[in-house]
Amino acid sequence: MLPEAEIKEIIVRQREIILNKKYGVERAVLKEVEPKIKLPHHYNDEDFYYLNFEDERLFNFPANEFNRLHEGLIELYGIKKTFFLDEIQNITNFEVFVRRLYEEGFKFFITGSSATLLSRELGTKLTGRHIDIIVRPFSFLEFLELKGIKINKEAIYKIETKVEIKKYFEEYLVRGGMPEYLIYGDPELLTIIYEDTIIKDIAVRYKVNNVVVLKQLYSHLIYNFANKFSYNSIKKFININSVNTIKKFISYLEDTYFAKTITKFDYSFKKQIINDKKFYVLDNGFIGILSKKITKDNGWLLENLVFNCLNKDYDVFYYSNENECDFIIVKNKEIKQAIQVCYELNEENKEREISGLKEAMKKLKIKDNSQEEEIRLDKKKIMVKPVWKWLLGE
Repeated sequence: MLPEAEIKEIIVRQREIILNKKYGVERAVLKEVEPKIKLPHHYNDEDFYYLNFEDERLFNFPANEFNRLHEGLIELYGIKKTFFLDEIQNITNFEVFVRRLYEEGFKFFITGSSATLLSRELGTKLTGRHIDIIVRPFSFLEFLELKGIKINKEAIYKIETKVEIKKYFEEYLVRGGMPEYLIYGDPELLTIIYEDTIIKDIAVRYKVNNVVVLKQLYSHLIYNFANKFSYNSIKKFININSVNTIKKFISYLEDTYFAKTITKFDYSFKKQIINDKKFYVLDNGFIGILSKKITKDNGWLLENLVFNCLNKDYDVFYYSNENECDFIIVKNKEIKQAIQVCYELNEENKEREISGLKEAMKKLKIKDNSQEEEIRLDKKKIMVKPVWKWLLGE
């Protein structure tokens, strides 16, 4: 049991650290948070309690002693109604304390790097009492801000700025948007995140005994990212005889938000389930560090990047029939657009790339794809736009 004096020492030091932290790049996700801040009440900038449970002195802190932390906070800073709890997943049964005080009118902002644990525990123990917000890697706009490039409406039309933006896009395409990696440049940071995801968030939590096979499966999927696969085909490469086990292991990785599988578009949900899948990784930076693939073809990276942008706002499928189209995007059960991703569109590949779009648009009755360079096909309109410009949301 921690002495009262040490509890207060931890509280004071943690608050000092959080209040003196540099703001860095302002995240676009804050726009999602702002409308919810006033629920059920508002608070001033310093009118809150803060606790970080990544502090080794608070490891395995008993949930039934949360009141001691609360009492220390009240004695030091008076009565406040808002808690910020960081890395709360390190505390077993934390949701009991949160639920009790929530019912008494307190508000909680809970953050944690273990997406699986947080979403599952909050979902089951705080049903109807919480709103989930996913903080993703840097967008291209945020990446540019980190580099000191401010984007306004005129920027993309200025030759000097455009050249600089395109140069940084090539860097973003390969390095991705994981903030600490971009700041410090140490690949080990991404390796540690991946290893922690497999060991802490998956193997330990789901009691997976054969971690070697688990890693082999994930390595195979990362190596073949953006390619079609079936669960049965994976059995040829990985020593897992059960399709259900393969499905389960992949779902664990998806639950951590590290990766996402999509299926071929079909109006039949049953066919969607049995069709081949495609696998995409959360951030391109991981691909360069983890994949054993030796290639200079950035087309795959471009496809992975575009998928992650689309996946924020849409249900995403791929199209495959006589021809193929990379993405069909759906929102509220309505098909919005067909999108083909190509690193360079030229005379050699133009017909092939357009054929997939044309077929998908015709079969799925998509009217227009509105982007930049216009291509007319019968009554259909296909627009071509550089990905860097599309990412900036012109």
